[in-house]
Amino acid sequence: MSPRKMRLVIDAIRGKNVNEAYGILRFSKKAASEPIDKVLRSAVANAVYKADQEGEVLDVDELYVREAFVDEGPTLKRWKARAFGRATPIRKRSSHVTVVVDTKE
Repeated sequence: MSPRKMRLVIDAIRGKNVNEAYGILRFSKKAASEPIDKVLRSAVANAVYKADQEGEVLDVDELYVREAFVDEGPTLKRWKARAFGRATPIRKRSSHVTVVVDTKE
């Protein structure tokens, strides 16, 4: 999905509590909310796993989205047939989504 479409959704959850961000993503009509929800759940799971490995207790309800941004990924370039034997370029854009969660101290 193009970064421009994903940035509309990622801007809505930046700085929010994780549970509040889940709610925003669940009820968003944007198609980008599903992959961003997966990335957010992965970030929370990674934080819980890392805290467990270090022997600390982490409450998921205290986590918030510290950083969230979307960078442009590689673009697949295709061609579509048009009238009079011409061709039109089609750019299938992709994105790199980064979400960082942290506890408020």
